[in-house]
Amino acid sequence: RDALTGPIRWGRGSTLAQLMRRTTTTRRRRSAELGVIDYTLAKRALLRDARLGALSIADLCDAHPELMRAAQHVGEATSNDCPVCGKDKLVLLAYVFGSSLGRNSGRVWPIQTGLRLTAAHPGAACYVVEVCRSCRWNHLREAFTARTRAVAG
Repeated sequence: RDALTGPIRWGRGSTLAQLMRRTTTTRRRRSAELGVIDYTLAKRALLRDARLGALSIADLCDAHPELMRAAQHVGEATSNDCPVCGKDKLVLLAYVFGSSLGRNSGRVWPIQTGLRLTAAHPGAACYVVEVCRSCRWNHLREAFTARTRAVAG
């Protein structure tokens, strides 16, 4: 399967967006919903530019050593091959930021934990990053932002 088409599957055939909906649906008692920003088009543009020679592999595969360490120890494997080297499966990481998170802000988490933390703290943001542990490809995949629901009244 081409890494640029189709959603990543998360257990029992779920996509990350479906997982996010389940996470926020189970948290209805809380006062936050998650907004989603998908960066697939930006990824396609980068890969297209690399194929055309406008970007080098070194420009694409430049993951920071801390990101690589997090990918090794916290990353959740996907069934998608790396779009650059094709040698390894991509792993996903969730970074969560928010002033109400205290010392947990800016930490890396497994995806479900990151989404739950974000949904529980209005104003928090969860950034899902894909990483190849072989060639050091990394790209922001999706961003989730907790926003306060409007109360009908």
